[in-house]
Amino acid sequence: MEDIVVLYARFQHCTAVSTDSRQDQAGTLFFALNGPSFRGRDFAAQALAKGARYAVVDDAELAASAPDHYTYAPDPLLALQELAHYHRQQLAIPVIGITGSNGKTTTKELVHAVLSRRYAVQYTRGNLNNHIGVPLTLLSIREGQHELAIVEMGANHQGEIELLSRLAEPTHGLITNIGKAHLEGFGGLEGIAKGKSELWRFLAATGGTAFVNTADAQLPTLAAAVPQRITYPSTTDTYPAELLAAAPNVVLRLFDGTVVEAQITGSYNFLNLAAAAAVGAHFGVPAADIAAALAGYAPTNNRSQLVQTGRNEVILDAYNANPSSMAVALASFGARPDTPEKVVILGDMFELGTESTAEHRALGELLATQEFGTVLLVGPDMQHAALRPEFRHFPTKAEAAQWLEAHPLTGRQILIKGSRGMGLETLLPLV
Repeated sequence: MEDIVVLYARFQHCTAVSTDSRQDQAGTLFFALNGPSFRGRDFAAQALAKGARYAVVDDAELAASAPDHYTYAPDPLLALQELAHYHRQQLAIPVIGITGSNGKTTTKELVHAVLSRRYAVQYTRGNLNNHIGVPLTLLSIREGQHELAIVEMGANHQGEIELLSRLAEPTHGLITNIGKAHLEGFGGLEGIAKGKSELWRFLAATGGTAFVNTADAQLPTLAAAVPQRITYPSTTDTYPAELLAAAPNVVLRLFDGTVVEAQITGSYNFLNLAAAAAVGAHFGVPAADIAAALAGYAPTNNRSQLVQTGRNEVILDAYNANPSSMAVALASFGARPDTPEKVVILGDMFELGTESTAEHRALGELLATQEFGTVLLVGPDMQHAALRPEFRHFPTKAEAAQWLEAHPLTGRQILIKGSRGMGLETLLPLV
């Protein structure tokens, strides 16, 4: 690859960075990344024709043919990461890294809502939280324009958070919780804890600050080596918070006594709200602004959305699912008032590896302790959760849709939850 300083100079003449030639390319620096079935360089000319200023390609001959438009890099992905890291090193602003098994995207959105009350904040859009998305987020930060950045970090195996931390160099870090997510890649719960805590090990080595959820028994121990620790939500913590109600919306009391009713449901979201309040308070956001931001946040993207369909009240939480998030979602749903009748529509949990059968069976055992009016289980793995005769199992989503069309539900409370690949939100029009 050409010298990083030369590439950085080109980057500074661009309006944005792109890795998808199908998107608007006006003024961009295009990285021709390779995929399992394509070579990125084949789309570089298309990106330039659509307005990209430069393209980074792994074809030395192509780069030499038009050096004013192409930059050669043996590995465009590595070049993207190195450029992002170099750019991060030029930024003298706080960077907050957020990871965790459950709730990290919701927490990121809440932290952004709170900090935006006082600062110009750049943050991870959508779920661009992997080895490609994090560099793109870093390269979207502009010196003089942004005062603070929030970088969401996702991972499904050990070493990923370490890599993302080295790229983003966070000054602050927050781990929402440690739960049973991506068991296949992490190799069990102990592996998950080790992988997620790579963020805090980076902070321990660089003198950073950790926001510690003391309600998760593992996190205080994992954070012990970080020199600066801000704790929540227990009464003896830096920023205590109290859950007052979980349904239909979460109501909580903040550290200053202010009571906030959020536009989000479920007791599991209390900790996400408390985390955002702690981060905001640490960065000097006035308590009144914290309360207003939390009350004003409305969830999107199929995450804990409370939807009135005209026939039923639906909690749409179909963005993702794993054993831990399923357990807390069902517990919260079960704790809601018993009228109207409750219905759960649950989809397969992915990336559980050899534990999949056991974890789906455990979910069925948990369901058996609840008294839900109707239980619909969708996907091939959910057969292991169908432990009661009254639990209806559908190997495919299409079969579940047919049943819903033939058996219209009216006047019910409905929880819809499953892994992203199940796409259970497409069942919403049927309820």
